[in-house]
Amino acid sequence: MANVRSDWTKKEITDLYNTPLLELIYQAATVHRAHQDTGEVQVCTLLSIKTGGCPEDCAYCPQSAHHDTEVEAEKMLEPQEIISSAHKAKEAGSTRFCMGAAWRCGRETKDFDTVLDMITDITNMDMEVCCTLGMLTDEQAAQLKEAGLYAYNHNLDSSEDFYNRIISTRKYQDRLDTIQKVRDANISVCSGGIIGMGETDEDRIELIHNLATMPQHPESVPVNALIAVEGTPLENQPKVPWYDMARMIATARITMPDSMVRLSAGRVDMSMEEQAHCFMAGANSIFTGEKLLTTDNNELEEDKRMFELLGLSPREAFKDAKEEHMPENAEAAE
Repeated sequence: MANVRSDWTKKEITDLYNTPLLELIYQAATVHRAHQDTGEVQVCTLLSIKTGGCPEDCAYCPQSAHHDTEVEAEKMLEPQEIISSAHKAKEAGSTRFCMGAAWRCGRETKDFDTVLDMITDITNMDMEVCCTLGMLTDEQAAQLKEAGLYAYNHNLDSSEDFYNRIISTRKYQDRLDTIQKVRDANISVCSGGIIGMGETDEDRIELIHNLATMPQHPESVPVNALIAVEGTPLENQPKVPWYDMARMIATARITMPDSMVRLSAGRVDMSMEEQAHCFMAGANSIFTGEKLLTTDNNELEEDKRMFELLGLSPREAFKDAKEEHMPENAEAAE
């Protein structure tokens, strides 16, 4: 579609980000209507298939082995438990099932082979499968693709400078390298960030600039608000206000108009009215289910009521892939 750019300057994004909020939301809503189906929201479920004991020291994460939190290191879930969770997610209306493992990188063990099997099985349920398993090799990315993986999540988190101040066990370039491996394997990219960690507006602007100037934008851009967990170095960070989330979502929507912009972590602390502003700002995906990895999430019945009141409808699975393969004269044939 026209007007999808990868040549955004830092100044252009800064000017957008600093636009008065209501005007910014209006601009984002206009872009959203031009590029997306109005009122359509993808419903996703995220399951932690391997929790805790991660060797990374990400300051925000309760699963890090470096932090004294209540999250204990556990073995990977049994395959039947994962499949059961996927069935329940589909029955509840989710069309994308995301599996997260607290690994630094994809493991050369039977656990990785089990994940490959789960990808195939859940894809055969007509659900998009997304995984977040840490850093990947080219071979692992190819294996994930062969198994049927639809998307891979690997967030940039923040600007490079701020990232390197809250994480010491890997570098920003490692994130970019993994994203490129995913892209080279022809897997959909899911990459966004977290706000509320103590970063500046300039850090947030740089994050969006880094995503929006990729030769091909991430197909999915999660916008997360920090959930400050006791025992992590960021446990005393204040709650992120809804209007900061709306500003980030709107700026992401304008600069990456064809991407799914996900209202992700932090939604549990937002009222329906505050979430509605984020949908107006261009968010068109949410996570449902009891947990987002290890933190609480919104109640399913509350989400159903919100969809009904706001006139939102679930997005079907594999929609982009179906549209890409649709014959040019499909509409005329109908």
